[in-house]
Amino acid sequence: MRVLVIGGGNMGLTYAEGMSKSFLLNRHKLMIYDKSPDLIDTLKDQPQFVVYNSIEECLPKADVVFIAVKPFHSEVLFEEMKPLVNKEQIFVSIMAGVTIETIQNSLDVKKVIRAMPNLPAQVGKGVTSYTEAPEVSRIELLTVRNLLDTTGESIRVESENFIDASTGISGSGPAYVFYFMQSMLEAALKMGFSKNDSKILVSKTFEGAVELFNQSDLSPNTWMERVASKGGTTRAALDSMEDNNVKELIKDAAYAAFDRAVELGNE
Repeated sequence: MRVLVIGGGNMGLTYAEGMSKSFLLNRHKLMIYDKSPDLIDTLKDQPQFVVYNSIEECLPKADVVFIAVKPFHSEVLFEEMKPLVNKEQIFVSIMAGVTIETIQNSLDVKKVIRAMPNLPAQVGKGVTSYTEAPEVSRIELLTVRNLLDTTGESIRVESENFIDASTGISGSGPAYVFYFMQSMLEAALKMGFSKNDSKILVSKTFEGAVELFNQSDLSPNTWMERVASKGGTTRAALDSMEDNNVKELIKDAAYAAFDRAVELGNE
């Protein structure tokens, strides 16, 4: 199988690095296409890739094409791609908001899968939601899922609405975690901890809490109740968050990302 990644930015390169190790490539090197001369020079130093600066040279060779560019670049890209594609190729888009129908109509193809990855894919801890056009066979879908799983885990969702929704939860979600971490870091520094000690306190707290959650069937609410005793320090912190409506603000933020993903698809 020949796999091409269009776009060598953060997410494109993350998937390229994961998929380059997949047995599905059957000794073929993964292909990457990008227009940036500096990026191309950097990628050419990585022996697991074949790097192209001409889409005419690589696109016709590919069986599976991952499209990993910014959504606002898609229209021009599709114009370049359309004369070079064939109807047996499978196209996997990780562009936020660009619908399956848009890709099908722009490229005059049918086999399209839309996916939403997230940043932890860079360390093999990503989660990617995906859904497919009816023309994608079960075997083709399983093949793509195996490729997606090279960067973590993947979940199949019923419709593109859930792709947009997962943008608000998992796609943008790491930024919410970092936002919370940054707030705790600033609090630790204000309390007098060193920068290094603050980082350890915050990062290990998040790491441990996630591990506790993953290794049990308990809900976050149950874990909070286990930590927070009546009249204690944790209860004071949780009460402060409730008084300041933090939970609803986080929900609003997730929906803001969701709504923006839908808007991108309509622009």
